[in-house]
Amino acid sequence: MTKRPIHFYQVGSFAVGNRLLSDGDRTVQSDAARTNSIDSGHRACQGCGEALGARYALDAAMRATRNRVVAVNATGCLEVFSTPYPETSWHIPWLHSLFGNAPAVATGVAAALRVKGRDDVRVISQAGDGGTVDIGFGTLSGMFERNDDVLFICYDNEGYMNTGVQRSAATPPAARTATTEVVGPQPGNTFGQGKDLPRIAMAHDVAYVATATVADLHDLEAKVERAMSFRGARYLHILVPCPLGWGSASNETIHVARLAKETGLFPVFEAEYGVVTSVSKIRRLTPVQEYLMLQRRFAHLFGKNPRPDIVTHLQEMANRNIERYGLLEDEVARPRHARTEVQV
Repeated sequence: MTKRPIHFYQVGSFAVGNRLLSDGDRTVQSDAARTNSIDSGHRACQGCGEALGARYALDAAMRATRNRVVAVNATGCLEVFSTPYPETSWHIPWLHSLFGNAPAVATGVAAALRVKGRDDVRVISQAGDGGTVDIGFGTLSGMFERNDDVLFICYDNEGYMNTGVQRSAATPPAARTATTEVVGPQPGNTFGQGKDLPRIAMAHDVAYVATATVADLHDLEAKVERAMSFRGARYLHILVPCPLGWGSASNETIHVARLAKETGLFPVFEAEYGVVTSVSKIRRLTPVQEYLMLQRRFAHLFGKNPRPDIVTHLQEMANRNIERYGLLEDEVARPRHARTEVQV
């Protein structure tokens, strides 16, 4: 993906400043004529990253397709808070599927459009991490294998938040959930379990795979538009912090999402046909403990009985991601404050 460097006038800020950009370089959300695919009136929690991610992604898709999108939505937080019967916050053609069959339903919609000769209408399937990495994993793999013309978007809040904050295969190690309690020698979620869905999608050799966070609006929108330029199966994995399930402040959702990337715990990249084509470099390398300490689900790693050994293990995971994807420009780019040793 080609990017043009933007000069930041606010020193120390990640703000883009739309007023300083030409109309063509501004985000979809800065356009008064945006679709508002999911509008006000929904019942998401304060600071919900998923509501932000869905709005950003669907509005960008609508712009890329000239307002010709059909969305299929699995059961989950996004479906529940946006469509309490008989109301809806969606302003686009939208279908609700079961928890585990959204990719299959989207495949059917794409096939029907193809039979009708409507190749101008595009299909997006979306789900949370539970409906993607767990319950919907088989149908998603089938969609990839058939190379159906569908963009699947996973809004990853790292747990089953709608049903009581239970563990999913996207829940990070050591995190406390309702089903991974803080007990025993290895409290929280078990290390070595779960699935890395972006890499699994790449193993299917689909046309386009990318990761993004709600902390970088330009990057997220650009990846949606890039995805819509391809035909066939595509996958976009968006990290969407959940203040309720993560125990983070509702006004720090963007900050938490940014730290997930700046620590290396959530690598942000693009891949085409199984090969990584670009990565979003870490701008200010940050120790993982700064990210963890903002969330109550990791509180047991600090305080009266700290677990620096587990924090070190998580830091090692971040370091492996940095090495695997080349997330640093060079060693000189490491700021002095970004030491990787753990201080508890």
